[in-house]
Amino acid sequence: MATAKKAAKKSAAKKPAAKKSAAKKPAAKKSAAKKPAAKKSAAKKPAAKKSTAKRKPNAAFMKAMTPSTTLAAVVGGMPMPRTEVTKKIWDYIKKNKLQDAVNKRLINADEKLRAVFGGKSKVSMFEMTKLVSNHLK
Repeated sequence: MATAKKAAKKSAAKKPAAKKSAAKKPAAKKSAAKKPAAKKSAAKKPAAKKSTAKRKPNAAFMKAMTPSTTLAAVVGGMPMPRTEVTKKIWDYIKKNKLQDAVNKRLINADEKLRAVFGGKSKVSMFEMTKLVSNHLK
Protein backbone atom coordinates (compact mmCIF):
# COMPACT_ATOMS: atom_id res chain seq x y z
CA MET A 1 0.00 0.00 0.00
CA ALA A 2 2.91 2.30 0.66
CA THR A 3 4.08 1.82 -2.91
CA ALA A 4 0.63 2.75 -4.25
CA LYS A 5 0.71 6.04 -2.31
CA LYS A 6 4.20 6.81 -3.63
CA ALA A 7 3.11 6.09 -7.21
CA ALA A 8 0.06 8.33 -6.79
CA LYS A 9 2.25 11.15 -5.44
CA LYS A 10 4.67 10.76 -8.37
CA SER A 11 1.93 10.84 -11.01
CA ALA A 12 0.32 13.85 -9.30
CA ALA A 13 3.66 15.60 -9.23
CA LYS A 14 4.28 14.84 -12.92
CA LYS A 15 0.96 16.17 -14.18
CA PRO A 16 1.33 19.77 -12.99
CA ALA A 17 4.92 19.87 -14.23
CA ALA A 18 3.76 18.85 -17.70
CA LYS A 19 1.14 21.62 -17.67
CA LYS A 20 3.70 24.23 -16.63
CA SER A 21 6.11 23.33 -19.44
CA ALA A 22 3.23 23.36 -21.93
CA ALA A 23 2.18 26.76 -20.64
CA LYS A 24 5.70 28.13 -21.08
CA LYS A 25 6.01 27.07 -24.73
CA PRO A 26 3.15 29.20 -26.12
CA ALA A 27 4.45 32.20 -24.21
CA ALA A 28 7.81 31.78 -25.89
CA LYS A 29 6.10 31.54 -29.29
CA LYS A 30 4.20 34.76 -28.69
CA SER A 31 7.37 36.71 -27.93
CA ALA A 32 9.04 35.19 -30.99
CA ALA A 33 6.02 36.09 -33.10
CA LYS A 34 6.21 39.74 -31.99
CA LYS A 35 9.85 40.15 -33.06
CA PRO A 36 9.41 39.33 -36.78
CA ALA A 37 6.45 41.72 -36.93
CA ALA A 38 8.75 44.51 -35.76
CA LYS A 39 11.30 43.54 -38.44
CA LYS A 40 8.65 43.72 -41.16
CA SER A 41 7.75 47.28 -40.27
CA ALA A 42 11.43 48.19 -40.19
CA ALA A 43 11.89 46.62 -43.64
CA LYS A 44 9.13 48.84 -45.06
CA LYS A 45 10.82 52.06 -43.97
CA PRO A 46 13.94 51.84 -46.24
CA ALA A 47 11.75 51.26 -49.31
CA ALA A 48 11.45 54.93 -50.19
CA LYS A 49 9.85 56.10 -53.43
CA LYS A 50 12.29 56.31 -56.29
CA SER A 51 12.16 59.07 -58.84
CA THR A 52 10.23 58.17 -61.96
CA ALA A 53 12.69 59.88 -64.31
CA LYS A 54 14.03 57.69 -67.11
CA ARG A 55 17.66 56.62 -66.95
CA LYS A 56 19.88 57.95 -69.67
CA PRO A 57 22.05 55.35 -71.41
CA ASN A 58 25.75 55.71 -70.83
CA ALA A 59 27.29 57.40 -73.87
CA ALA A 60 30.49 55.35 -73.56
CA PHE A 61 28.57 52.15 -74.31
CA MET A 62 26.79 53.69 -77.30
CA LYS A 63 29.90 55.15 -78.92
CA ALA A 64 30.72 53.40 -82.20
CA MET A 65 34.04 51.54 -81.95
CA THR A 66 36.06 50.16 -84.86
CA PRO A 67 37.01 46.48 -84.45
CA SER A 68 40.51 45.25 -85.31
CA THR A 69 41.01 42.97 -88.30
CA THR A 70 41.05 39.82 -86.14
CA LEU A 71 37.82 40.81 -84.39
CA ALA A 72 36.29 41.93 -87.70
CA ALA A 73 36.55 38.31 -88.90
CA VAL A 74 34.02 37.40 -86.19
CA VAL A 75 31.70 40.42 -85.87
CA GLY A 76 32.19 42.34 -89.12
CA GLY A 77 34.26 45.39 -90.01
CA MET A 78 31.69 48.16 -89.53
CA PRO A 79 32.03 50.47 -86.48
CA MET A 80 29.50 49.54 -83.78
CA PRO A 81 28.94 50.07 -80.04
CA ARG A 82 30.49 47.72 -77.47
CA THR A 83 27.09 46.27 -76.67
CA GLU A 84 26.56 45.21 -80.28
CA VAL A 85 30.05 43.69 -80.46
CA THR A 86 29.29 41.56 -77.40
CA LYS A 87 25.94 40.48 -78.86
CA LYS A 88 27.54 39.46 -82.15
CA ILE A 89 30.27 37.49 -80.39
CA TRP A 90 27.63 35.61 -78.39
CA ASP A 91 25.67 34.94 -81.59
CA TYR A 92 28.86 33.51 -83.14
CA ILE A 93 29.55 31.38 -80.04
CA LYS A 94 26.03 29.95 -79.97
CA LYS A 95 25.89 29.41 -83.73
CA ASN A 96 29.12 27.39 -83.66
CA LYS A 97 28.32 25.72 -80.30
CA LEU A 98 31.52 26.93 -78.66
CA GLN A 99 30.12 27.20 -75.13
CA ASP A 100 31.47 24.46 -72.85
CA ALA A 101 28.89 21.73 -72.23
CA VAL A 102 29.84 21.12 -68.59
CA ASN A 103 30.74 24.63 -67.42
CA LYS A 104 28.59 27.11 -69.35
CA ARG A 105 30.77 30.02 -68.19
CA LEU A 106 33.65 28.81 -70.35
CA ILE A 107 34.02 29.37 -74.08
CA ASN A 108 36.00 26.93 -76.20
CA ALA A 109 37.67 29.11 -78.81
CA ASP A 110 37.93 28.09 -82.46
CA GLU A 111 40.63 29.47 -84.78
CA LYS A 112 38.98 32.89 -85.26
CA LEU A 113 38.25 33.41 -81.55
CA ARG A 114 41.66 32.10 -80.51
CA ALA A 115 43.23 35.03 -82.40
CA VAL A 116 40.90 37.44 -80.58
CA PHE A 117 41.53 35.81 -77.18
CA GLY A 118 45.32 36.06 -77.50
CA GLY A 119 45.95 32.37 -78.24
CA LYS A 120 43.89 30.98 -75.33
CA SER A 121 41.76 27.94 -76.13
CA LYS A 122 39.39 28.32 -73.14
CA VAL A 123 38.20 31.66 -71.80
CA SER A 124 35.58 32.53 -69.17
CA MET A 125 32.73 34.76 -70.27
CA PHE A 126 33.93 37.50 -67.92
CA GLU A 127 37.47 37.39 -69.24
CA MET A 128 36.12 37.47 -72.79
CA THR A 129 34.88 41.07 -72.54
CA LYS A 130 38.29 42.19 -71.27
CA LEU A 131 40.08 40.48 -74.13
CA VAL A 132 37.64 41.82 -76.74
CA SER A 133 38.05 45.40 -75.49
CA ASN A 134 41.72 45.22 -76.53
CA HIS A 135 40.54 44.82 -80.15
CA LEU A 136 38.28 47.90 -80.18
CA LYS A 137 39.51 51.38 -81.09
